[in-house]
Amino acid sequence: MDSMEKIFGKTAQMTVLKNLIEQQSEPTYLSGIAEETGLSNSSVSRVITPLIGSGVILEKPLGKQIRTFQLNTESEAANLIVDFYNKINQLVD
Repeated sequence: MDSMEKIFGKTAQMTVLKNLIEQQSEPTYLSGIAEETGLSNSSVSRVITPLIGSGVILEKPLGKQIRTFQLNTESEAANLIVDFYNKINQLVD
């Protein structure tokens, strides 16, 4: 159990967010997130929608049916979340 799970518990949304924080410089696909996190594609799709709506995650279409996702490094909220994530990982073991 990592430090974020110790504090907030393990949720699908937290798992997806942590994955995108750790991969923030690289866009990824929904199926890639699902594979890396062990979540189903439908779970990832369900929990990523509010993250996109809040502007924390960017969604970019790649063709007609393929979408990529990436942490929005221009979002103040995303930057605060990353800062918190980094600090909490240093403090809690």
